[in-house]
Formats: sequence, C-alpha cells, structure tokens
Amino acid sequence: MLKQSVSRARVKTGGKLYIAGEYSVLTPGQTALIQFIPIFMSAEIKKAQTTQLTSDMFDYSVDREPDVNYALIQEALNTFEAYCGEKLPALDLSITGKLERDGVKFGIGSSGSVVVLTFKALAAALQKDLSKDSLFKLASYTLLKQGDNGSMGDLACIVYEDLVSYRSFDRAKIAELIDQMTLSELLEIDWGYHISPVVSVLKARFLVGWTKQAAISKDMVKMAKSRISSKYLSETEVAVQDAIKALETGNKNLLKSSLQTVSDQLESLSPNIYVDKLKKLKEAEQGLDVIAKSSGAGGGDCGIAFVFDQASRDALVERWQQAGIELLYEI
Repeated sequence: MLKQSVSRARVKTGGKLYIAGEYSVLTPGQTALIQFIPIFMSAEIKKAQTTQLTSDMFDYSVDREPDVNYALIQEALNTFEAYCGEKLPALDLSITGKLERDGVKFGIGSSGSVVVLTFKALAAALQKDLSKDSLFKLASYTLLKQGDNGSMGDLACIVYEDLVSYRSFDRAKIAELIDQMTLSELLEIDWGYHISPVVSVLKARFLVGWTKQAAISKDMVKMAKSRISSKYLSETEVAVQDAIKALETGNKNLLKSSLQTVSDQLESLSPNIYVDKLKKLKEAEQGLDVIAKSSGAGGGDCGIAFVFDQASRDALVERWQQAGIELLYEI
C-alpha cells in the first residue's frame, strides 16, 4: 500500500473542441487542431475508511467492486496502482460537473475528461508528480484497455489545457503491446504521437455554438470511418496544416479557405454530420466576416466559428439564437 498520507485535494479538467482534422486523425500519423474549452469538471479527493467513488452523472456511489457505469474511473485507479507499483489506500473520490444542461451533453467533454480528472486527483492526493506526457499516456492506456475507438486527441488537448496540434499514434499497435509489456516498459517507449501547443497571433474571436442536440460520437465515427479514403486523408492533412500556419502567422484568408476545405470534406464524408441545426450554424456565416463549421463527430453537439469583426460577431450570435443555437463559449 502507498505509504504516504492522503492529502485532501481538489482538481479540475476542462473540455475540448476540434477545429480541424476530427475524422482524419482517427488514422495514425494524421494531424488534428484542437481547442481547449475552459468549462470544467472537478474532483475532490480525501482519505477514507473504505474507498468510495461518486459521480454526479449517476445517483449512486460505488467502491472498487466492478460497476459498468464507473468502469472508467475504476480502471484509472487500477492503472494508477500499476504505475505506482503498490496498492492505493482507501479514498473518497467525488466528481462533479457533467458538461451538460437539462440532460443534454455539450459535446465538449469526453470519457477522457473523467479519466484525466481521476489521475490528476490521485496524483495530487498522493503527492505524485505526473508530467503532461505521462498523464497523456496513462489516460490513453486506460481508455485502450476499455476498448475505446477514439484518436486520443481529446486527451492531448485536455491534458495540455491549450490549443494544440496533435498527430495520432497507432492505437491498435499500442493495444497489442499492453498485453506484452509492463506499464512501466510501455511508458518508456515512443508511441509515435506528437502534441504541440499552437500560439495563435490571428486577430479573431472564437465562438462555440451549442445545438442542444446530442450526437452519439461512437456511432458517427463507426459510420464515417469506412468512407475515409487516402484522398480524403491527404487533402484534409494539407488543410489542417494550412489552418495551423494561418493561426501562427495571422493569415485570415488562409484560415477561412482551409476551414472551408475541412468543412466541405466533412460534408462529403457523410450527410449525417451536418444535421439541420449544424447546417444553420454554418449558413449563418453568409455575408459576414466569419468562417464556421461543425466540430467533432457532428450529428449534433457543437459547431465553431472564427469571427473577424464585432458587427459580424453580433449578427452571427443573433442568427444562431433565431435557429435555436446557444452561444456556449467565446474567447
């Protein structure tokens, strides 16, 4: 058992939204551009007589006995024990902040948010230093063990709490290695991903529009994955790199053209990505100094917009409101 005392700690993690590369990044070696969203979930952890895990997503608490709803949190505890090489002491861990309203999710969080939050709470309570890279790998490892089919780009953004470019790794290969190597051996090797904060100098506002329609990301991903061609990947990669360059050099026209390309590519992938409200979110840019698009899996949740003057911003928000789209966040 970990010998050090359990400190009472409170930690938080935010959400993320894809600017570009949301489907292509599922293929190893492809790049996505992902924006951190500071709408937070928080966790409180303290010592206890027996372990108790509580989340406001569910109306009951559990211990370490396997439970389907708490599987990710419990798996994170198992991973942290393997990382430390000894059993965890009894803990009371409480997670709050559902990243939803009236039972409808925003689509800015992910199972990744919960896993990262759990690791941050454990590290704080047990005075363990976790680098961002270790945190990313531990969270990815936990999700892979649970059979997650995502790119892990959400983790990269949530861990770094920044606008990031993320090049994905071969998850199938790492999942195989999980059965062949110890966790400490696995953490030592290069997985082949690259995470880099992007410093934007572009004079623009970034707006998030919430459709109030929940998308089932896993189903959307499964459906679209089979339609991703090598042409789609190469064209999207060029557009993603252009979008990164546009932000870093302050090139408004390049950002507009690159995000329009990415948006067109998404539309060609599946008609189910731009559902009615996301179509309206995109169409609201017409005649304004704005570029808008769906974000993430599509089919609902959120869309994004870069806005280049105040009049365009006000007109866009008004058009969104008329279409039943709420301004969720603005920076």
